[in-house]
Amino acid sequence: MTKDGENLAEYWQQRLSTECPEQSQATRQSILDWLLGVDLERFNLLNPKELEIAKQAMEYRWRILHKRYLGMGREKAYSQLISRLGSVVAVRNKIQTWISLSRDRQRSVVDVLQEVLQELMQSDSYIQQQMTHIAALTTDKRLRDTLLFASIEEYCLRPVRNQPILMYRFVNYLRRIQRGGLTQVPSSELVKLVSEEILAENNDNPVSLVDNQAIAQYQETQHLEEQIVNRQLVQEKFEQYLLENIGQHAVDWLRLYLQGKSQEEIAKQLQKPIKEVYRLREKLSYHAVRVFAIKGEPELIDNWLSISLEEHNLGLTETQWQQLPETITPLGQQILNLRKAGNSIETIAQQLQLKNHQVLGEWTKIYLAAQTLRIQNYSRSQD
Repeated sequence: MTKDGENLAEYWQQRLSTECPEQSQATRQSILDWLLGVDLERFNLLNPKELEIAKQAMEYRWRILHKRYLGMGREKAYSQLISRLGSVVAVRNKIQTWISLSRDRQRSVVDVLQEVLQELMQSDSYIQQQMTHIAALTTDKRLRDTLLFASIEEYCLRPVRNQPILMYRFVNYLRRIQRGGLTQVPSSELVKLVSEEILAENNDNPVSLVDNQAIAQYQETQHLEEQIVNRQLVQEKFEQYLLENIGQHAVDWLRLYLQGKSQEEIAKQLQKPIKEVYRLREKLSYHAVRVFAIKGEPELIDNWLSISLEEHNLGLTETQWQQLPETITPLGQQILNLRKAGNSIETIAQQLQLKNHQVLGEWTKIYLAAQTLRIQNYSRSQD
């Protein structure tokens, strides 16, 4: 074992003993092996930055396992997994839209998610490798399921081209059922999650070259793990910024929002009027774009707050989106169109022969104009 591997193993042994003393030594060892992986020698080949990313990735996986699955019964843990995946706004909305347009409108998001997960475990090479690895770690069936639930959540929420892998898997699922018809999942049963059962079944499902090519390319470059960690680091930095500049209530709002909570649910948990929560959201988004995002990750912040240009039209309704060009300058309209087409601030500056700060300043005005439209719409709805 390498020195770095030894240090990591010792650290996590102590950490697991402290944070889950109720678990047996055998269970803690299996969790340790799950966190470190099979190839400890790889830690000796990492530079300091890569090693730090690997540490953060293990921290991320442990939080998922400890927070949502460890020590729970199988059915409750499975319910946690479905609830977590179903809380992803983009995925939930896409599934709901498909259900509303399909002939089978009695189905629910949970029904569809169960089928997508079953197809994932039957056809995805990474998940099958994880299932095989977990089966070799322990003979405890409950612990196997627990580790698998955590692995599935972490994998399904990995971003590929700014979309979670789960979104690609849902698209793949749609392609299959359009060719082969709808497969019903018995409502009284859970999706099979025992490694041997899944691996022993026939796998006649076609594999989509589109999503698998994207996933494979992502895994080959190992950029996926880095993005997950970077997002977590950005969140921590943003929370610290909010705490220092707005207060703990802003941090609480952000955490609840990232859990997929609606504004109404957030208002209940924070025990604040819904109108005050909406104002808090606007204040937070203003700070995110005007201050924090300029120095951090603007695309990430936009996606968090559902105000990204590419996916959410800056959080505007269709009518408001049509009104936006009337509220900005001709230069702003030009920059808006170029940004919508996917061009960066630097690229736009080169095309328009402007300085980066000039384009950024104009872009900030566009964002504030969109924010004004959102606030006006909310104020009218409250009258």
